[in-house]
Amino acid sequence: MKGSVRVRFAPSPTGMLHIGGLRTALYNYLFAKGHEDGVFVLRIEDTDQTRYVEGAEQDIIESLKWTGMEIDEGPENPGEVGPYRQSERKEMYAQYAEQLVEQGQAYYAFDTPEELDQMRERLKKSGNPAPKYDAITRMSMKNSLTLPQEEVERKLEEGEEYVIRLKVPRRETIRFEDEVRGFVSFESKGLDDQVLLKSDGMPTYHLANVVDDHLMEITHVIRGEEWLSSAPKHILMYEYFGWEPPKMAHLPLIMSPSGGKLSKRKAESEGIPINTKDYIEQKFEPEALVNFLAYLGWSPGDDTELHTMDELIDLFSLDRVSKGGAVFDYKKLTWYNEHYLREKPVDELYPRVKVIAEEHGIEPDEEYMKQIIPLMKDRVSKIEDFVTIGRFFFEDPEGYEDRALKKWKDNSAELLSAYVEEVEKLDEDEFKAKILKDKIKEVINAHDVGFGPLMMPLRVAVSGMGYGPDLTPTLELLGKETTIHRINTAIEKLG
Repeated sequence: MKGSVRVRFAPSPTGMLHIGGLRTALYNYLFAKGHEDGVFVLRIEDTDQTRYVEGAEQDIIESLKWTGMEIDEGPENPGEVGPYRQSERKEMYAQYAEQLVEQGQAYYAFDTPEELDQMRERLKKSGNPAPKYDAITRMSMKNSLTLPQEEVERKLEEGEEYVIRLKVPRRETIRFEDEVRGFVSFESKGLDDQVLLKSDGMPTYHLANVVDDHLMEITHVIRGEEWLSSAPKHILMYEYFGWEPPKMAHLPLIMSPSGGKLSKRKAESEGIPINTKDYIEQKFEPEALVNFLAYLGWSPGDDTELHTMDELIDLFSLDRVSKGGAVFDYKKLTWYNEHYLREKPVDELYPRVKVIAEEHGIEPDEEYMKQIIPLMKDRVSKIEDFVTIGRFFFEDPEGYEDRALKKWKDNSAELLSAYVEEVEKLDEDEFKAKILKDKIKEVINAHDVGFGPLMMPLRVAVSGMGYGPDLTPTLELLGKETTIHRINTAIEKLG
């Protein structure tokens, strides 16, 4: 079998790939690729057909590709241990469930949904706040442990509906070492007799997960903290099958800035995109999202923060993953995005900016656009800002931002008129940033004011905004005619 280290990312196609799922995939990927012949497997856990969402599997695959994670084995490029969709592996699970029944470590349960509800109601009334089907209750239920053997055989022969449940021991301590949390122990009395095979013949997550991880020779299971409570059931099954369990690592939760787990509802209320698809549609840089997510629960142990995927692969280790939850800081993600945008050469950014400009009804001239991009680089957080914030490079401002108007003072029109007088004397080839800056100095010296009283209204006049790229190179790029026209318009409108 290829790979001394084999990990799997095993999402359910019940919706678009959640940002937490993407981080789990990333940690698996970094861990696998940090080992010489490590293998990253994508397995689609689609046993719950009632919750299947059309297009979800494709979204998962496209999201991984977008971030630069290459899938070594999966539905699109199968290896030796396929199929890689659990719904296509259905036949193999039943035999393993039956094996546990034969060994006396699982049993057939024939209880109807109504009988299960009655049991829960009965236990609640007798003071049990969280009733479950376990070592105590199983003996009063309708299953192959309580029914006579011939009746069990008759029910099976007649095709009566049943599930197969794991027979969890009543008093046992289940202990294992977690790669993130150290030694973890659970008391079996807190566990229910987990359903392994449903009445439709489909396995539950728990059975399919254990069987597939074994058959696919997965060496490390790296997954979210929410699966930690299921781990003891999985450990029991490995023991019953006589298999070596993979090493396990349970990753910390992603927390909301306002506290608690970052749920869909919380994310929406805090303006945080929740699915990877949203980040793609909002044109985030994939390198920024990868770098940000890597640090959401892990750090290399020094002050560095900026790393390419290859560097992260070299640095990543499970012993540096934190146990406590990691807070999703949207401002930090924006900071990463700004960094990666600035790092990109103009020739790489231009085709993307051109598409956005065309979507906004602007037909950009290539040479002109390639002068705007470097000028705007330090002012943009996302690639579309080149067009949305930089729209004034293509058309006169339709109005003036309220915030910007606060920069317009009683002497603004007078100072701008004086500036127009000075720059009107310049020839087109003299209309350069350095000379334009000198003219600003001349006007403010003549009127005995600082830079602000002229620079601020000048920016408002040419862009309609109170912020933007370096002012005099902006004027040079706009040209003499446009600059003077916009200043005169602002004087006229704002007085």
